[in-house]
Amino acid sequence: MANEAKVKDIRDVLKQAVSAADRSLYIRQPQLKFEEIGVISFVGSGIVRIKGLPHVKSEELIRFPGNLLGLAFNLDQEETAVVMLDKSSDIEAGQVVRRTGRILDVPVGAEILGRVVDALGRPIDEGESIYVRERRPIERRAPGIMDRSPVTVPLQTGIMVVDAMIPVGRGQRELILGDRQTGKTAIALDTIINQRDKDVICVYCSIGQEKSEVAKIVANLRKNEAIEYSIIVVASGEDPAGLNYVAPYSATAMAEYFMEKGNDVLIVYDDLTRHARYYRELALLLRRPPGREAFPGDIFYIHSRLLERATNLREGGSLSALPIIETQAQDISAYIPTNLISITDGQIYLSPELFRKGILPAVDVGQSVSRVGGKSQLPAYAEVAGDLRLIYSQFEDLEAYTRFGTRLDEETRRTLARGERIREVLKQAQYEPIPAPEQIAVLLAITEGLLDKVPLDEIASSKEKIRKAFREKLPDLYEQINSGQKLSPQDRESLVKILIGLLRK
Repeated sequence: MANEAKVKDIRDVLKQAVSAADRSLYIRQPQLKFEEIGVISFVGSGIVRIKGLPHVKSEELIRFPGNLLGLAFNLDQEETAVVMLDKSSDIEAGQVVRRTGRILDVPVGAEILGRVVDALGRPIDEGESIYVRERRPIERRAPGIMDRSPVTVPLQTGIMVVDAMIPVGRGQRELILGDRQTGKTAIALDTIINQRDKDVICVYCSIGQEKSEVAKIVANLRKNEAIEYSIIVVASGEDPAGLNYVAPYSATAMAEYFMEKGNDVLIVYDDLTRHARYYRELALLLRRPPGREAFPGDIFYIHSRLLERATNLREGGSLSALPIIETQAQDISAYIPTNLISITDGQIYLSPELFRKGILPAVDVGQSVSRVGGKSQLPAYAEVAGDLRLIYSQFEDLEAYTRFGTRLDEETRRTLARGERIREVLKQAQYEPIPAPEQIAVLLAITEGLLDKVPLDEIASSKEKIRKAFREKLPDLYEQINSGQKLSPQDRESLVKILIGLLRK
């Protein structure tokens, strides 16, 4: 009897389990999922044409066989033209593709700091995989005018000629332009290195460069302890044109995350000339109507919508942009240079003639300008170097005039001697940014005429003596200038006395 009872209990339990399973199957019926697929009709260099996908959206991600990604660019009635974000060597006509229903986004957050990633946020260094809590679309609307604040806080580059005469502020867009191999990237890297103790996060976006060049840049940032607060976004010349096109937008999305968290951020685009060329290549392959220099009609818009995202937020941090472009034969009136000059808040022009003469950094002060100007400069600069730009420009004009062998009066000789010493003082080695207080001390020595009788070949050593003496003998004044306070007459007098005693030795 006991065995029969046990069998009955087991039978009842099994009946209940089967009944529950039947009910769950009845309740959770399989749901039909609507999915659009397309068929590849043409494969080109970096682009693919697809038939089908009638409801695809502009700039939607398309998934290809092998988990490769593309971006829907042209939405024609008969077919969709897709820009590839991965290499398309394994893609063939006749293969099936699928919509993803999402636009291109990238990982953002503190986890990416110190890493080298591609334009899709995938790590390409030797580090571990990146796990983030948030992703953001690469395309976002720029902040409105009422959300912006004036640019008033300086972004110290550590380069004396820039900080003294072409000041850059946090939230500004300052263009760096010049011919090939004139030191454009060097200025941007020095600026990144100079942010080491200034609580500024840096994003360096490399577009179309050789991998060996990028490796050197990463190594130099690592050597100068600048990689910890930086993100390196790389789209190399070996990558598809589509990946190079989206790279600056991806880098900006990563930078905006920190800006909206209240951080000050610096982003470098190296360079937008290559970016424009990649976009032209895509537009021509997609058969879009060409315009001036074969660029499509919206070439201005792709850069303006990118650079307008750099700003100083009223509630939040700031995003400063240093876009780099390359000129041909010093022609700054070409199509892309004039476009970017009109978008940005000033430009730093690098002259190949100065570069050949060994005057480094080869900044042409006459053709460089900052439209924010002294509003973002430390007050001490205005008191010490207010007339420096005018004096230097007069010197350059006089120097050109004296090449004709004209006899000079005493005042002209003094102006030339002062100008030659200003030029020597402004020379600076790469990866050696100078702190703002030490720049002030050196500039005070030159404007007060304390270096007028120092031989030109001793200017560099005198400059180092001035910097060291200021650091060691007036630490309180050093910190005072660093904190943005004005240079009082008494402080100025005490500093001049120290400099006079130092240079007489």
